[in-house]
Amino acid sequence: MKSKTKTVAILPARIESSRLPRKALLDICGLPMIIHVYRRCLLASKLDEVYVATDSSEIKECVESHGGMVIMTSSRHQTGTDRIAEAAKNIDAEIIVNVQGDEAMVNPLYIDKVVAELQTNSDINVGILVNPYSKSNSPSDIKVVLNKNNDVLYLSRSDIPSNSRFDDPPMLKAYHIVPFRKKFLLQFTKLEKGSLEKIEYNEYLRILEHGYRIRAVQVESDAVSVDTIEDLEYVRKEMLKDKWFSQYI
Repeated sequence: MKSKTKTVAILPARIESSRLPRKALLDICGLPMIIHVYRRCLLASKLDEVYVATDSSEIKECVESHGGMVIMTSSRHQTGTDRIAEAAKNIDAEIIVNVQGDEAMVNPLYIDKVVAELQTNSDINVGILVNPYSKSNSPSDIKVVLNKNNDVLYLSRSDIPSNSRFDDPPMLKAYHIVPFRKKFLLQFTKLEKGSLEKIEYNEYLRILEHGYRIRAVQVESDAVSVDTIEDLEYVRKEMLKDKWFSQYI
């Protein structure tokens, strides 16, 4: 049963990618990557609608050919969050969930879990999933540290916390499923970029730098964002064993 708090997922997708060109359309076990993400979102019980936001006619045609809904956006956006904010302007919903288009093995239950945090806590404007992580020196992965309330203290491409005085400290990685209250999402786009966001190249630091909080929800997951050819080959192998894949292929 869908929630009474209307919740819509928007998947930002672009055709260019510096590390893995045209990754949104790359084949994974017979389907383009963006279609895997789209169909897995449809399995989440707390999502009422799912859209892809893109500036690419190729991605639009691909998604629509598989029965999906697309919102065309400007090509000037520098972040996925800015892209979904444009797409969300004319959508009637209280919560907008940013599901990155390269989360090919996103777990629908985890989408529900982080969305529930906003649906049950009216004072929380932004949430994010995090999961335990042990790979070192991987700048393509965003590491996260939390306070005692599970609010995000910082996000970095470097390994945090530091291992300079403690061998192999436990780390958390951002799992890029990020629900926003729509009102705050539109406010986000008006905030000036901060210096930390520019250094780390991560827009969620804009929220922290302006004094707002992000609530983290921890899950156990080995899903990866597909950023490299190694990530792609890993996901192609793991997808064949994935229980959700069999439900939408």
